[in-house]
Amino acid sequence: MIAGFLLKKFVFRGFIHLQPGICILKKIFVGSLPTDATEASVQALFSEFGTVRSINLVMDVFSGKCKGFGFIEMEGHEARAAIAGLDGKMHGERSLKVKFEEVRIKGKGGRRR
Repeated sequence: MIAGFLLKKFVFRGFIHLQPGICILKKIFVGSLPTDATEASVQALFSEFGTVRSINLVMDVFSGKCKGFGFIEMEGHEARAAIAGLDGKMHGERSLKVKFEEVRIKGKGGRRR
């Protein structure tokens, strides 16, 4: 029963289980990126701590520039090392904010009609 449960892809507190016992990826939030940041520059920044599995930079629709934040997926121990090494580090003129992604629970809140 547990093996069948792990075969499904699920997200819980930032952990993403892809295959049973193979790898557990952590999703990292990266904030205060410069507007000229690219996937290649972020890859180079995080690759010194381990293998970057995926990068998702949030881009402005009209200008095509980075909005200043994005998400990275790395293995657990590599993600912790990247957070410890890059959180608060100066990148350009800004201090990077690097932390585990916070899982948002959909529910009540927001605008009422």
